[in-house]
Amino acid sequence: MRISTALFVLLLVLLQYRLWFGNGSMTEVHHLEKQISQVKEDNQKLKERNLSLTAEVYDLKQGQEAIEERARSEMGMIKYDETFYQIIDYSGSQANSN
Repeated sequence: MRISTALFVLLLVLLQYRLWFGNGSMTEVHHLEKQISQVKEDNQKLKERNLSLTAEVYDLKQGQEAIEERARSEMGMIKYDETFYQIIDYSGSQANSN
């Protein structure tokens, strides 16, 4: 009777060890769940970025407004009949030099 009790206790300890520290343990499962949630979050950000880029490509292929906006903001270009005004803020440049 004592041998069978000791055997069951030993078996229980071995099973508990495997549950907490062995292959497929609770800590490993928790770590993998954190990795899965991080990958899902990264995928969601990439999907949003892809949608934004797809919309931008569509705008560039279909309309002239997106091309004009890029030319104005990135290259400083203006249309033929437009007047260019440059506003210089002297107060900001003096504050940075002091």
